[in-house]
Amino acid sequence: MEEKTIQIAGSITVDELATALGLSVTELIGTLFKNGIVATINQRLDFETASIIIDELGLKNVKLERKNTSTKTSDFHRELSDKAITRPPVVAVMGHVDHGKTTLLDTLLHKKTVEGEAGGITQHISAYQLKHNDRLITFLDTPGHEAFAAIRQHGAMLTDIVVIVVAADDGVKPQTIEAINFAKSANAKIIVAINKIDREGADINRTMADLSQQGLQPEEWGGDIVMVPVSAKQNQNLDKLLDMILLTADIEELKADVDIPAEGLVIESHMETGKGSVVNLLVTGGELKTGEFIVAGSTYGKIRTMLDWQGKPKGKATPSTPVTVTGFKDLPNFGDRFVEVSDEKTARKMALLNAQAIADETASANVTGSDLLRMMNVADNSKIFNVIIKGDVLGSVTSVVDSLKLIDTHGEVTLNIVSTGVGDISENDVYMAAGENTVIYGFNVSVPINISKMAARDNVPIRTYKVIYELLDDAKHEMENLLDAEIVEEDKGELKVLGVFRTEKTSIIAGGEVLTGDVRPEYLARVIRDKKYLGEAEVTSVQKEKIDAKELVAGETGGLALKTESKIDLQIGDRLKFFTRESKKRTL
Repeated sequence: MEEKTIQIAGSITVDELATALGLSVTELIGTLFKNGIVATINQRLDFETASIIIDELGLKNVKLERKNTSTKTSDFHRELSDKAITRPPVVAVMGHVDHGKTTLLDTLLHKKTVEGEAGGITQHISAYQLKHNDRLITFLDTPGHEAFAAIRQHGAMLTDIVVIVVAADDGVKPQTIEAINFAKSANAKIIVAINKIDREGADINRTMADLSQQGLQPEEWGGDIVMVPVSAKQNQNLDKLLDMILLTADIEELKADVDIPAEGLVIESHMETGKGSVVNLLVTGGELKTGEFIVAGSTYGKIRTMLDWQGKPKGKATPSTPVTVTGFKDLPNFGDRFVEVSDEKTARKMALLNAQAIADETASANVTGSDLLRMMNVADNSKIFNVIIKGDVLGSVTSVVDSLKLIDTHGEVTLNIVSTGVGDISENDVYMAAGENTVIYGFNVSVPINISKMAARDNVPIRTYKVIYELLDDAKHEMENLLDAEIVEEDKGELKVLGVFRTEKTSIIAGGEVLTGDVRPEYLARVIRDKKYLGEAEVTSVQKEKIDAKELVAGETGGLALKTESKIDLQIGDRLKFFTRESKKRTL
């Protein structure tokens, strides 16, 4: 059967999807209804929902494709003119947590940053510039912790060269492999800095061998990957590393046009009291100047102030230059492309057009895949964990949300993100959380005293963290509390009934011989006759030679009293199989 391809630009109506699939609208609406969604003919479904429904219908010959309307970095490529000039390389520094990439940058830039990061782990993308041999190099320091995979991939998409830092005493780790894959997917050139060569246990050859297994063949072994042994702490071989970066840049012939309207990418954005939106940009073409109008995604602004990476005023920024600007009406999104326009009217119009494209892609979908999956899970008695996420910058919020979604609850707990936002926790957050068993998580944000009192009054839990994995541990613990307990049973012994002395509606007194194990008060017993299960009882007391005893063991005979939920007709020759039953809290 010929495969059918359906392109979806953000969302599709029930009517359009039914037509594309060659089904009746009634059949499609019926399938949605069976999965917990009451849909109308004009209701919009997002890409994920359409995929789920096609799976539910069992349509194997249908392939869905996303029709791209995104303004993200991956769509951004410009043909250079013959007037393009050489620009500085943009270098992302990546690697496993604790392998020393931030220390490497600290040494290169003669500054200290790691103390300012909670837990000694980089939490945001930071952009720097340094001069080597009278040439500029732009560095992006990307987070190393696994929870910041979203930011790290975003960092790779911005760069020409990726320096992967690998500790010579620790070798290739999961985040090292992740960084390699990101660099390859971004088509960036790779240079490896084998760090900590001054450490005891450092083994450069073993590290190179580990890297070669990941497809990075060192030049020394006939490959094409430059590997530079360095010690960030001892400032050893760092000049050679910078030389290699500039040599790679020369080979790549990195250029940009300057006689065009300024353009580039949003690295980060957040709100600051007294300043409004504060946005970190990386200029990729043209010359950005204060006073110009720029559009990024669905927002725009006139640049009021522009600072370089050291916080010094800057009147003009050329390609490959990171700057911090104020003047945007709202916060642009992490990774959005920005462009310079001639006036405010044009800026407003372009922002509106971008907002419409984004709406087509996401917001216009009345039913999303996550909604559908949540409804399907709820139908299976899934528990729901409601959260509100507030962060200091959009990149942090994205990473927290992405990391929460990665917590595997085996389909038993559904994560429901009620809302997300940038800035301190507000009244509106508490209003949304009240009565819905919702936890508000704040990452690098504050809780004003009046909001804290309001939350206490409404029994709304607010938890703030400065280190992401502490936040994730808390969320994981909350989800574990929602899991049904595991019932654990342990066999204890078996008794053959030799006499039945009294049988009442909820109690039995009998005697017998213990064949295996032991029998004690509070053990449970299954009553078995010729392999047939007759019922369950609880041992309330045990007697040996007509005296109360703590236990009877294999080979001993004695009496016992049993408590039952309903009458059991116990007979001589029946078997009692003893066990314990314990409710055990489960973990993820």
